[in-house]
Amino acid sequence: MTTALAGAAAASAQSRGSITKFVRFRKGGLLSHGILEGGTIQAITGDLFGKYQTGGGTYKLSEVKLLYPIQPPKIIALAGNYRSHLGSRKPPDHPEPFYKPITALQNPEDPIIFPAGATNVHFEGELVFVIGRRAKNVTVEQARQVIFGVTCGNDVSERDWQNGQQKDTQWWRAKGADTFAPLGPAIVRGLDYGNLKIETRLNGKVVQKDSTDSLIHDGPTTVSFVSQFVTLQPGDLIFTGTSGTTSKMSTGDIVEVEIEGIGILRNKVIAG
Repeated sequence: MTTALAGAAAASAQSRGSITKFVRFRKGGLLSHGILEGGTIQAITGDLFGKYQTGGGTYKLSEVKLLYPIQPPKIIALAGNYRSHLGSRKPPDHPEPFYKPITALQNPEDPIIFPAGATNVHFEGELVFVIGRRAKNVTVEQARQVIFGVTCGNDVSERDWQNGQQKDTQWWRAKGADTFAPLGPAIVRGLDYGNLKIETRLNGKVVQKDSTDSLIHDGPTTVSFVSQFVTLQPGDLIFTGTSGTTSKMSTGDIVEVEIEGIGILRNKVIAG
């Protein structure tokens, strides 16, 4: 993760003057958020979404364990939000959200674990919005100020439980099983998140490639829509949907989601 994150930071084509990368990490008994600059993390104290202070110590990225970068109150995800994923289906008139449980979260570099009976589990590389303030009935313009930053996510999905002959009524396990929401490695502020390259690789082979400017419903539109019905809280996550086609993963595979300016979310697949 160290090389991938630092390399992505160096290679980013975005203007770096106003870009901030926040990580959450563990070092011994310390659990903290921090600001990542190059290969160094400056720990912070206080409220990530309000007033925080640096001065909590400086740590080498190579010497800490990166965790999923926020502990959210809830996770919302979108279905059918790229035309390349819909194929011949009609694009939805409004965002189509569903929930993933917070217990589905997984750290960068930690495994995606196939539960018993899972035989057709797919990757779904996605841009994820992190909400920074309470939002209820906000307009699209107001929603722009609600989005704190963005990170990488993988909306792991068991297709037989989702759409197969024995499918469940809800996607509670198809998309909500433990470890089915890897997240990270950093929350990034200051990017033009409406125009970022996004790529998924399986064992080094590119299996998804698109840009966030291809989203059918962009971040502010989605935040505004959701806020009309469900109050959004600081730290909430919105997975924005996947592009192109997806395919089955097998135990032993390595899946990587890379988004321009953010870094690489890497996880190995293992059997439970």
